[in-house]
Amino acid sequence: MQLPERAARLAAFATLGALGTTQDLARAAIESMADAGPDLEVVAEETLSLVAVATARAAEIGLRDHADVAEAVLPTLLDLPFSYRDYLIGGAMIAQKDASLLDANEEIYQRLQRKQDFYAVHLPEGQFPGDRALQDKLPLWMGRISPPGLPETPSDRLDALDVQSTLVTHLKLVLAFAKKGSLDR
Repeated sequence: MQLPERAARLAAFATLGALGTTQDLARAAIESMADAGPDLEVVAEETLSLVAVATARAAEIGLRDHADVAEAVLPTLLDLPFSYRDYLIGGAMIAQKDASLLDANEEIYQRLQRKQDFYAVHLPEGQFPGDRALQDKLPLWMGRISPPGLPETPSDRLDALDVQSTLVTHLKLVLAFAKKGSLDR
């Protein structure tokens, strides 16, 4: 398989998985905190930032022997929160026929970049974010998306959810796809 085709297939595969996984994690978290009124935008941005960085790390490990594909794909995966925001803003601009919605984008991009930077520090390059790493890092995510004043700790809230296995399954799929260029069919 040639570079452009392999990179495109991996980017599409990982993006579909990242968006689906983000929705699953966000939905579970929101339902678990429904009575506290979580900020839905914070949950969405934090979750997609976490999943995008973790997905890029999994792909990076799978592409260790394919630097050319990694160079083409990893920036795209890390850019998912920004691309998704552009998609949402574009849709709102079309629906409302209002180009002024672009005015707030720089502030939003800076906020998203801070979230990306946070998760990039906690999920370092060159390391697969497996069960052990996520067991330590998911409480940070839960703490960042939780409204203040909840009676239990972020770790306690996570124990009641099955988000870690959902995320690890996604990351293992991305790793396998990145290693082989496709999943065995």
